[in-house]
Amino acid sequence: MRVDVQLNSLWVDPEAPPAETLPSRSSADVCVIGAGIAGLSAAYHLSRAGRKVVVLDDGPIAGGNTGRTTAHLASAIDDRFVEIERIHGEAISRLAAQSHATAIDAIEEVVKREGIECAFERLDGYLFMPPDQSTDLLEREEAAARRAGLEVERVARAPLDGFETGPCLRFHRQGQFDPTRYLTGLSRAIQRAGGRILTGVRASHIEGTTAGAFVHTRDEKLVEASAVVVATNTPVNDRFVLHTKQAPYLTYAVALEVPAGTVRRALYWDTLDPYHYVRLAAGSGGHEHLIVGGEDHKTGQASDHAERFDRLVTWARERFPISGRVCHQWTGQVMETLDGLAFIGRNPADESNIFVATGDSGMGMTHGTIAGLLLTDLTVGRPNAWTEVYDPRRRPVHTLKDFLSENLNAAAQYGAWVTPGEVSAEADVPAGGGAVVRHGLKKLAVSRDEAGTVCVRSAVCPHLGGIVSWNSAEKTWDCPLHGSRFDRCGKMINGPSNGDLATPEEKAE
Repeated sequence: MRVDVQLNSLWVDPEAPPAETLPSRSSADVCVIGAGIAGLSAAYHLSRAGRKVVVLDDGPIAGGNTGRTTAHLASAIDDRFVEIERIHGEAISRLAAQSHATAIDAIEEVVKREGIECAFERLDGYLFMPPDQSTDLLEREEAAARRAGLEVERVARAPLDGFETGPCLRFHRQGQFDPTRYLTGLSRAIQRAGGRILTGVRASHIEGTTAGAFVHTRDEKLVEASAVVVATNTPVNDRFVLHTKQAPYLTYAVALEVPAGTVRRALYWDTLDPYHYVRLAAGSGGHEHLIVGGEDHKTGQASDHAERFDRLVTWARERFPISGRVCHQWTGQVMETLDGLAFIGRNPADESNIFVATGDSGMGMTHGTIAGLLLTDLTVGRPNAWTEVYDPRRRPVHTLKDFLSENLNAAAQYGAWVTPGEVSAEADVPAGGGAVVRHGLKKLAVSRDEAGTVCVRSAVCPHLGGIVSWNSAEKTWDCPLHGSRFDRCGKMINGPSNGDLATPEEKAE
């Protein structure tokens, strides 16, 4: 791994809202949990609908996966309209396309209304095949996308010098922006409307009753609301149901410097599995940033993290020979549903006043914006044509084989309980490394920083008891069951776990 590369995303951390203290007991019309794009979009549109909103987040604004996106704004769905139509039918495919196009329109409208400086721009998107592969998929995808109502055309090649893509599909009126600056603007608008945003507050328990909804925080405070929106990338209030219908994947991204004006500004995607995705972002000193993503794998189920970054750089340099220094590299977590569409709506556990948004399926910025629009309508009692499309209660009828395969994969991870440790003793963990060590009947997550300081935590994920694995590139512990992630010393940084890794003496939360 290149030692001079920053291990964080390209996006500048947004400005924190003014510090607020949550009283021991407070109330709101809607309590939103999660200050990423889904949560803040919901809070913004709810505030405009006249609802009193409070937003809680354990970390900073955009501190989760919104700050780790590459921020493509696309109505060209990642899982392809051929598949969406096969699984859901032509009517749902049209509604899905409409919803993503509307999401881009909504972002553009908010940017103009609120005067948000976030480098939003409209541009074309190009979908191309890898070398020496049949163009049959492009032909079928073009037809399916047209049936879905999108403006798409087939062109001889993408507008890239020195990179011969061959025939590709051109999707009009796609977009891109700086996601953290956009959320900064949203947060200010929410506060101007009287909403409250409190960071550093973890919601530890959420309950819905016929009398209302209640959010208990880790520091024993209580928020009462008429409704709760759980927008935490993957639900922290659901132990099982939704996690059987989606799977967590890590996706990798690198940012390389290119001379300004040398690469056509557009979105670019290939059809490999996992696929590559490319865009440009502003830079400095006569340079722009070429952002390239891909190399996805199931969270916690790979050990070649650094090599995946290197493969992305190699892929980029072969196709963009003018690319220079690699200045950033990072990962984000993608929740892939079995049928290509997000889960947005009422929580499946029959809690009529608790709503969820999850299953971004690689379309996090538009799915998150759709969530803001749809959940506002559901909360205030307005009809919405997308309700059925994104209903979290839908069954994987046409993807039963995938459903069984994904859940067998998750079940297989419990085999790590009976395996030996990765090293025999704590002393064998090198500086800067981490490993799972067996200690009698226990498995321990042992890490050592560069100075030699050791952290020891239980290796058992608090969510459903998976054994975490060490991510050597980002120095995190990742759970291979449902994607919970923890920092080197066990602090939760991504759900569905809502607790930290326990100390060896404690029981997992």
